[in-house]
Amino acid sequence: MHVTAKGHIIQLDGIRFIAVGLVLLAHLTDTTLPIGELGVTMFFVLSGFLITRILMLSRDKLKDQPDGFKKYIRKFLIRRTIRIFPVYYLCILILYIIGVPSVRDHLGWLVLYGTNIYMAINEGWMGSVDHLWSLAVEEQVYLIFPFLIFFVPRKHLLTTLGVMGVFSVLLRLYFYLTGKSWIVSYVSMPACLDSFALGGLMAWLQLNKPKTFTAVFSQKWLVVASMALWYLVYYWSVQLGLQFDPVNKYNVVKIVGDRLAASVFSFFLIGSAAVGYHGLMAIFLENPVSVYLGKISYGIYLYHNFVFNHYHSYTVPNHPVVRFFNKVYRHFPDLQNYPSFQILVVIALTILVASISWHFFEKPINDLKDKYAY
Repeated sequence: MHVTAKGHIIQLDGIRFIAVGLVLLAHLTDTTLPIGELGVTMFFVLSGFLITRILMLSRDKLKDQPDGFKKYIRKFLIRRTIRIFPVYYLCILILYIIGVPSVRDHLGWLVLYGTNIYMAINEGWMGSVDHLWSLAVEEQVYLIFPFLIFFVPRKHLLTTLGVMGVFSVLLRLYFYLTGKSWIVSYVSMPACLDSFALGGLMAWLQLNKPKTFTAVFSQKWLVVASMALWYLVYYWSVQLGLQFDPVNKYNVVKIVGDRLAASVFSFFLIGSAAVGYHGLMAIFLENPVSVYLGKISYGIYLYHNFVFNHYHSYTVPNHPVVRFFNKVYRHFPDLQNYPSFQILVVIALTILVASISWHFFEKPINDLKDKYAY
């Protein structure tokens, strides 16, 4: 396992790169594979692992100190606030000032991290800010997990995480059986908890059963087997759709099973990275490019829909990227026949924006975590 002096697991940055790369490819191509959903699920499982791990270590350190819970919750909230809020609210402010309709129309929901709640209530999307639903889910989970980890005895935590995961799967089944739109099952925080629970299980194993953790996640064939399981669930849902309802692909297998299968695959993929891959996978995950893109993945995810989106950008008057493409196509009309050109340009622009954000805004603020969250 390649770990920095501060305990940062290098290969997990490579996993972040894979996750955000899947989201970008899903939003920029016509692939029918649910790779965007898989990328989001990877982020959820990874967050569950890292947050549970951080909170368990902090709890063990502070629980017996005077005002232990106060110090514990203060440290967590400060670190999360410094890392997540500044760039998120800066982005919302800029988009509001330049008059992006979806931001102007839904400002309150955006400010309160309630975009997923809005979507669940209205059973629909919100325009160019659609992707922020997953950030809202994570913030809502962060309101629960600190209390869960601190007050639930460690010996009962595993059971609690198991109940949480089962509840989440059954809730998606309930939404399906009661005729709710698939969006409700997809964006509601309680319906995402199986992903976070599996991440929490990973952290529990690493801290309580390190030998078991290493033994399980050293079996790299489990990554391949779980990826095959994810694909089989996808294939099954497609076949059910073709057989019973070709118009609506969101059948019970898709709604209930897709996230669970993606979570299981992510569980083994991330756990194996925590133990450490070898060979080609290690070279890929620890490559400086993969590590860097993983570090700025939050910015890439945050900005990518605003840089360009097939469904929304063309509806925004004078969108700079759309204007750029129109000008290029006027001079080089043959490029319109090569979708890869547009994809590569958009990815490059997104990385450029995220890099500028990281170096000149996010990183200087992020460096304050150790100063104030002691």
